[in-house]
Amino acid sequence: MHDRRFRDVFAGFLRARRMARHFRRRLLPESLPDAGRGRRELPATQGKALEAAAASAPEAVLARLGSRAEGLTEDEARTLRERVGLNEVGHEKPLSWWVHLWHCYRNPFSLLLSLLAAVSLLTDDLTGAITIGAMVLLSTLLRFWQEGKSNRAADALKHMVSSTATVLRYRTADGQTERAELPIRLLVPGDVIALSAGDMVPADCRVLMAKDLFLAQAAMTGESLPVEKFATQRDALSASPLELENILFMGTNVVSGAATAVVLATGNGSCLGALAESVAVADHAPTAFQAGVNQVSWLLIRFMLVMVPLVFFLNGFTKGDWLQALLFALSVAVGLTPEMLPMIVTSTLAKGAVFLSRKKVIVKRLDAIQNFGAMDVLCTDKTGTLTQDKVFLARHIDAWGVESGEVLELAYLNSYYQTGLKNLLDVAVLEHAEVHRELEPVDNFHKVDEIPFDFTRRRMSVIVAERDASHRLITKGALDEVLAVCTQVRRGTATEPLAPAVLERIRSVAAALNAEGLRVVAVAAKDEAPVQHTYGLADECGLTLIGYVAFLDPPKETTAPALQALAGHGVAVKVLTGDNERVTAKICREVGLEQKGVLLGGEVEQMDGPALAAAVERHNVFARLTPAHKERIVRQLKANGHVVGFLGDGINDAPALHAADIGISVDSAVDIAKEAADLILLEKSLMVLDEGVVEGRRTFVNMLKYIKMTASSNFGNVLSVLVASVLIPFLPMLPMHLLVQNLLYDISQIAIPFDSVDEELLRAPQRWRPGDIGRFMLYFGPISSVFDMVAFALMWFVFGAQTVAQQTLFQSGWFTVGLLTQTLIVHMIRTPRWPFFQSRAAAPLLVMTGLIMAVGVFLPMGPLASAFRLQPLPALYFALLPLLLLGYMGLTQAMKGYYCRRWGWQ
Repeated sequence: MHDRRFRDVFAGFLRARRMARHFRRRLLPESLPDAGRGRRELPATQGKALEAAAASAPEAVLARLGSRAEGLTEDEARTLRERVGLNEVGHEKPLSWWVHLWHCYRNPFSLLLSLLAAVSLLTDDLTGAITIGAMVLLSTLLRFWQEGKSNRAADALKHMVSSTATVLRYRTADGQTERAELPIRLLVPGDVIALSAGDMVPADCRVLMAKDLFLAQAAMTGESLPVEKFATQRDALSASPLELENILFMGTNVVSGAATAVVLATGNGSCLGALAESVAVADHAPTAFQAGVNQVSWLLIRFMLVMVPLVFFLNGFTKGDWLQALLFALSVAVGLTPEMLPMIVTSTLAKGAVFLSRKKVIVKRLDAIQNFGAMDVLCTDKTGTLTQDKVFLARHIDAWGVESGEVLELAYLNSYYQTGLKNLLDVAVLEHAEVHRELEPVDNFHKVDEIPFDFTRRRMSVIVAERDASHRLITKGALDEVLAVCTQVRRGTATEPLAPAVLERIRSVAAALNAEGLRVVAVAAKDEAPVQHTYGLADECGLTLIGYVAFLDPPKETTAPALQALAGHGVAVKVLTGDNERVTAKICREVGLEQKGVLLGGEVEQMDGPALAAAVERHNVFARLTPAHKERIVRQLKANGHVVGFLGDGINDAPALHAADIGISVDSAVDIAKEAADLILLEKSLMVLDEGVVEGRRTFVNMLKYIKMTASSNFGNVLSVLVASVLIPFLPMLPMHLLVQNLLYDISQIAIPFDSVDEELLRAPQRWRPGDIGRFMLYFGPISSVFDMVAFALMWFVFGAQTVAQQTLFQSGWFTVGLLTQTLIVHMIRTPRWPFFQSRAAAPLLVMTGLIMAVGVFLPMGPLASAFRLQPLPALYFALLPLLLLGYMGLTQAMKGYYCRRWGWQ
């Protein structure tokens, strides 16, 4: 019987291999770099404690922990929690403020400024040293404040979603036990917990009772298939504590079955905690978003490695001052370094996360926001996502369509006594309080055994006895799967065989219910002599079909407008459901989703890769799917080049949630679905999905603004420096000037995360294309160089700054025009439209850039000019400056028009 049960659920378990990678990344992100690749050895103390618990009787284990089978009292748990602490594994600890401050300082910009300050101090330039030191302090503190604010916002959002455990609490007042849902972090050793399919194991536990309990523990042991757990240790010669058959490990998950267990160890005292402390932090493969940012950074670094030596040697040979040439070249290197990119990315993503939190969407992984904006296909489960998270029992009829009280009573007993995951259908059945009063199950029935639900059989059974009479096995589940174990059907008070004509008739009754949009669950039963107390899958045979319970699963009010809004933003919606095609078609019609063909799970099973690749493009409704089918469809859509989101809330959705580029679940979802998701919806409205897509695109566009501005502006500056190094007998700007200019320019862009975005940039999915950055840089960088040359000519020919004695005038003129054009580029490149007229930046960006431009004029003209080695500029300079800036804006706008027509604007 055991072998047959294992074969029956084997197909559903195969997804554990794929999910092991998910658990290793999600649950053990910084702690177990080798988890899933092979078994790790536990510390000796943990191993011996687990072996002792496995070998002891349950009563002895409970006594040792100061607990009882009914659980701890609330006071006992509180006392223990004060002694042992919270049930939290010490992953990567947050940086202390002084370490964070150091990380904010140790970037190329600050290190080079510090070197220049030291050189100034050694050459008796105290004013210069103080000035540069103040710049370092300002830059470091600004980044420290901004990153700290973003990190605190992100941490606060993560704490808004937490998994819970079902804990037994003993009441000393009346000697009764109650079940409570507690956050996992509140568990203590000695707590007795109940586990069912979809639950995460919240701590190291000893099994007290198990029924068909299978766990996916690849995250701990590397085993590709789930393993069965029992209440007793059957093999006394286990080679490793990780092989103990009655021990459950924190971080694993229940695939099927049910159990009660007592908590042995929590937090860092668990095996997961011990391994987390004993291994080094692992590097993980970057996401597509991280890879894109890295590619842009390396593009600028490669450019810097070519240009900086050229600047150094040109200035060294032509000016003869190799120290100044070196400092100048290093300053150019800093100018090419996107040192503000980490802060801009973090701030922009955190701002998007905070915005979504106001819409009751919790972002578990900040990078997911960018994927939200890039998403062009949203796959969604039907029940509880498109439809309401509450279903209504509409009919209880026999197999011939006649209302039947017996069907409702049997369905009630099945839902009442099952200990596994109670879904929305069970809740709807149990709401019939009149059945409870009539049956009085507590007094008249007792449970004998249970055969839990799994997604291969798609049914579950309970065995009950009425006043110690014969046992009755009651099964409910999907129609086809229940019919597969039935041999006869109830008709009135008689039964008759399931002949082909009878099967056709009863299927037509179910089909008619489906056509009305009702979900049909079959109910069957058989009586057994009370000679056994343990039942298994082999006993689900020879049943009599009693009838159906049919449920109304109405769509959410927000579903239709949400789907319409998503379509308007270029996101195609595909429905992936385990329900049958008739009910799914009815729901699709109600929510206004045009069907472009329905593909069934059986057809998916028969398709090879190329056939499925074509089919997922042609169809938008997929029914009768298993969890493996959903995952395969999501992966095929990704292989076809789509950025895929998946919205689901059930155990059967977890593989697809993990496979998708962005997994979306709800706060009422099972633990494993919430763990697999990147975003959690706290409210029922689906309109937040469209708002999230728009916010993701806004976030992406604002990040891309900084990258475009930095790349093009820096490229233009280096070209100007190269030309000036060849033609001018002195440095066109001092190293200090370059660094101050770079600092002010970076400060002007701090407000970019809060900038507005043109509506046309939000209409289509935004994909990360790092290759476009290089092209953009080559087209827009030289424009600033052209006007730098004009500025050189003005300073040389109009103002006569042609000698070393007049170099400060030249440097002051280029410093001012360079800073103003760099700051204007923020407004020119932030939009494909005409800036200031057709598209105006948000107030924070307008204020910040205006302030920096004012500082750029003030520095050479004010009392700090000598400290920065600048000098006042003549009035004629400021008369010509507006003409130069207008020309720069006009040429940039013309280039934008040409660029948009040829390549588009992203």
